[in-house]
Amino acid sequence: MRVFVTGASGWIGSAVVPELLGAGHEVVGLARSDASAAAVEAMGADVLRGDLTDLDTLKNAAERADGVVHLAFGHDFSRIAESIETDARAVEALGSAVAGKPFVAASGTPVVAGRPSTEQDEPEGFGPLAGRLDIARSVVAMAGRGVRSSVVRLPRSVHGEGDRHGFIVRLVEFSREKGAAAYVGDGTQRWPAVHVLDAAHLFRLALEQAPAGSVLHAVGDEGVEIREIAAVIGRHLELPTASVPAEELGFLGGILAVDQPARSTHTRELLGWRPTRPGLLEDIEKGHYFG
Repeated sequence: MRVFVTGASGWIGSAVVPELLGAGHEVVGLARSDASAAAVEAMGADVLRGDLTDLDTLKNAAERADGVVHLAFGHDFSRIAESIETDARAVEALGSAVAGKPFVAASGTPVVAGRPSTEQDEPEGFGPLAGRLDIARSVVAMAGRGVRSSVVRLPRSVHGEGDRHGFIVRLVEFSREKGAAAYVGDGTQRWPAVHVLDAAHLFRLALEQAPAGSVLHAVGDEGVEIREIAAVIGRHLELPTASVPAEELGFLGGILAVDQPARSTHTRELLGWRPTRPGLLEDIEKGHYFG
C-alpha cells in the first residue's frame, strides 16, 4: 500500500513512518521545511513538499495514495483557533479524495468524570478546542461517504526516547524551575499513557484493518497517578516532591489537575493490538527525559 502521511517528521510521525515501511508499505511524507524533508528522506520515505494550507497538494497526494494517515497539526497555542481552522480545511480536502480508501486521523482520549473513558464515550469540549473534536467527528462521519475512516485517540502522554515537546518534558522543565517535582492537589489524578512505538503500531493496524467509522484508543497505561510521575522525576533530578497550585504551572497545571484515565479494551479486541513497550513510569526511569 502506498500511504500518504502528514506530520511525517513529527514525534508520532517519526514512529509511524518506520512502522509502515517495516510492514512493507511505501510512504510519502508531507514536509514543509528542508529539515523536515531531510528527516522524512532519512527514514526511507518519499518526500512531498507542502503544508496543511496547500489544499490542492493534499488532495492530489491523497488521490494518488492507497491510504492516508493524518498526524499534522499546528501546535502554536497562541494561534490555536487558526490552527483548528486550517486542520478542518485540510481534513475535508483529504477526505474528499479518499473514497474507498483508509483514512486514519489522530485525536485525543476524552475525560469522563468518575471512571476511565472508553471508545464509546463522546468527548466534550469548550472554546476553540471544541473545534478539534468536531474535526474528529467529521472523520468518523466520512464512513457515510464511502471512506474507510478511523480516529486513533491518543492519551495525554505519548512517551519514549526522543520526546522533546510532550507533557513529561514540560513537567521536568517546570520541576527544575520550581526546585521541586510538582503535582497538583493530592496528586492522585491519573493520566493515561502509551509508548510512541505502541501507538505507531496501532496506527498501522487501523490503516490496514479498522472498519469504517472506527474510534480507537491508543492507551497502554490506563491511568498513572501524577504523584507517582513526580516521585520518579524528583528522584532523577534529586529534588523533593511538592503539591503546588495549578496556576503556578501555567497551562500544564489545568491538565495535571484533572483525573482522566482511559481504556482501550474495544481497540484491543477489535484489532488484536497489544502494547509491548515500557509503560510510562518504567520509561521515565530509563533517564532519557533528563539528558
